[in-house]
Amino acid sequence: MKSMKTIYYFLLTAFILFIPEVYLCNARNTAKEIQPESVLDFGAKGDSITDDTEAIQRAVDSGDGQLIFPSGSYRLTDPVHIDLDKVGPVALKGHGTARILMEGAGPAFKFVGTHQGTANPSTVKQNVWQSQRMPLIDGLEIVGQHPEAVGIEATGTMQLTINHVLVRKALHGIHLTKRNRNVIVSECHFYQNRGIGIYLDEVNLHQINVTNSHISYNTGGGIVVRKGEVRNLQIGNCDIESNMDENGPVTANILIDITKGSMREGAITGCTIQHSADAPESANIRFIGHGTRERKKTGNFTIANNALSDARYNLHLQYARGIIITGNTFWKGFSHDILIQQSDHINLGSNMLDRNPDYGYSSAKDSKNGVKILESRHLTISGLHVNHVIGAPAGIVLEQCRNYNLTNSTILNCDGAGILLKETEKGKVSGNFIKDNGRHAKEPVAIKVQGGKDNLIISNYTSGIIDGEPEAVSINGNYSF
Repeated sequence: MKSMKTIYYFLLTAFILFIPEVYLCNARNTAKEIQPESVLDFGAKGDSITDDTEAIQRAVDSGDGQLIFPSGSYRLTDPVHIDLDKVGPVALKGHGTARILMEGAGPAFKFVGTHQGTANPSTVKQNVWQSQRMPLIDGLEIVGQHPEAVGIEATGTMQLTINHVLVRKALHGIHLTKRNRNVIVSECHFYQNRGIGIYLDEVNLHQINVTNSHISYNTGGGIVVRKGEVRNLQIGNCDIESNMDENGPVTANILIDITKGSMREGAITGCTIQHSADAPESANIRFIGHGTRERKKTGNFTIANNALSDARYNLHLQYARGIIITGNTFWKGFSHDILIQQSDHINLGSNMLDRNPDYGYSSAKDSKNGVKILESRHLTISGLHVNHVIGAPAGIVLEQCRNYNLTNSTILNCDGAGILLKETEKGKVSGNFIKDNGRHAKEPVAIKVQGGKDNLIISNYTSGIIDGEPEAVSINGNYSF
């Protein structure tokens, strides 16, 4: 009996010890089976000499999905075409140590999907969820070595995600065409490209987030939207600088050019956007709607909490509707800090327009700064702080505007008037503090009205006179000191 118990305990102990080992072996085998493929396994060399185009294309076409680019420099002479419906879900990863040398024309990587629906789940076909959702590119540097080389191009994609990517010396960094949905670009660098950093090119695109990225020294513009049908563009916490060429075409650090199509719903928040004052008609943010003055095609936008400086126009809106501008800091707007033309329903809120002497400029040959609004309607202008506008007729100019409310702003030390209303009607100027230190005139003009009608100026606190023709303006209850 005792021997039987001994045998029993021996077998039980062996079983207990054996089972974990079996599971451990299975786990090891499973882990080995699911290890991502390296492009080196398909013949790529990454030695900066071998043409790796065919090898990387084979790796993509294999359908393995997650492809690793070990440290190295991979030469491409043609685009790597990623047909998502054929190859299935794809993730290209370089862990920040792999470089792609694009020596041919076109994109280094072209993602092609078949999604023709919207962002609504009911419009997404099963093959898109099965094979195409969220194509990912992460941790690669792409260097353009051909005049027409592009970093990444995408069309027909659903949930394209681009993280930790650097594109430089290419034509464009990212080129989005035709139709895409739910794009994320995060923690990337688009630097010193000959064209545009991120280019939405006549694309039907809803839901695109561009966050925490540096977009600098791209001579055709930083982020550019041209034509197309775009909704829900979110640009946040980015540094966007010097994306204009003084010998190149007119563009902007952020350019929304909807002379055809429409661009509505979005925000530009928490960014530093600056530089290229010497470029022709340079702007940090520029919205251009339909040239036919159909203002409803561009707008429903928030521009908030940005730092904008060193351009001809820090903010330029034309043919726009439904835009709120608040919490921004403006300086060195060489023509104007803010220029708004032929626009409707604009809320210009609490913003700082200052001239910090630490930058070392004080004469009229430097930036004018200030606000000018032309031929626009339905305006709320409140809480502006405007200091030392030089070489301009006033700190705030409204010309040929109507239906406006200009209130509770502080306007200091401007060469001309504090506020100029020119051929403007049906509006109120109230509750403003306007002071000139007397350097420019013995009797400075706080508010000047030229032409127009049905203007009311009431309850302002000024150090200068209020000058207006009785048929154009009613002046009541102001205090001069």
